[in-house]
Amino acid sequence: MALDPRLVDACGDRPGWACEVIWDASHNSTLSKLGDFVVHTPLKIVLILVGALVVNRMLLRVIRRFVNTLAGRATSGLLSGAPINPRAAARTQTIGIVLRSLATATVYSFTGLVILGEIGINLGPLIAGAGIAGVAIGFGAQTLVKDFLSGIFMLIEDQYGVGDVVDLGLATGTVEAVNLRSTRVRSADGTVWHVPNGGILRVGNKSQDWSRALLDVTVAYDADIRRASEVIKQVADEMAEAEEWKHDILEPPEVWGVEHIRDGAVVIRLVLKMRPGAQFKLMRELRLRIKEALEQAGIATPVPPSTPTE
Repeated sequence: MALDPRLVDACGDRPGWACEVIWDASHNSTLSKLGDFVVHTPLKIVLILVGALVVNRMLLRVIRRFVNTLAGRATSGLLSGAPINPRAAARTQTIGIVLRSLATATVYSFTGLVILGEIGINLGPLIAGAGIAGVAIGFGAQTLVKDFLSGIFMLIEDQYGVGDVVDLGLATGTVEAVNLRSTRVRSADGTVWHVPNGGILRVGNKSQDWSRALLDVTVAYDADIRRASEVIKQVADEMAEAEEWKHDILEPPEVWGVEHIRDGAVVIRLVLKMRPGAQFKLMRELRLRIKEALEQAGIATPVPPSTPTE
């Protein structure tokens, strides 16, 4: 059945029921178009929003599972019986927040464009303008984008976290805060360094999973090296059995032997596998005990040359 040309002109080739009813009642083209817009457009917008909400929730669920998987991998490497690593929890929480924010922003940005198209706004100039603005912003903020992407990969790969002692090349110290743009590190002298994530070319983490106390003990060249090694091992074993230290020392101490012979002295290397971050305090105490034990055993240590005075 052929449609009335005036109806086609008012409502198009496929007129909606609202437009057709209003046309039949009024034969007013403007009123018919307005009625069709008022009835159909809000319904389409509601359906679009509902669809966006469903898609967003599905994405958030996928992201939640992905983050839980990362958390499981991060904690699986912990020592048996050890508590859950709070750094892993903080890291996965940060990753989840970032991914959820990106997913939600993307879904609702596309939803907004579709809705603008439904209400009759020409999206061509808008998208073109947004593209040009995006390119300009990208050139101006490329360093910020680099920091942001580096921060995301750093979190996903668990390169370091709050409380770790790290060497970032640009700064060395204890990590106090980690975010997507920069890392805050406090050095041993109290200086706070703010390091952009994009500028970090290498990461040396001294306290991830486990650490090692490495101590070089220098004795005189003519000292009894085997006896000195026995004394050093005995002192380390006593510390490993002491109540204060036994929970921090993960494996029996090892004397690796003579590391260097130089400047009229012999360097003996001692190593202990430790819990992360515990090696620094232990090494200070161990140096003191070894020095006292070597003196009691009559094993000489080289005396530093004195600085001549004028």
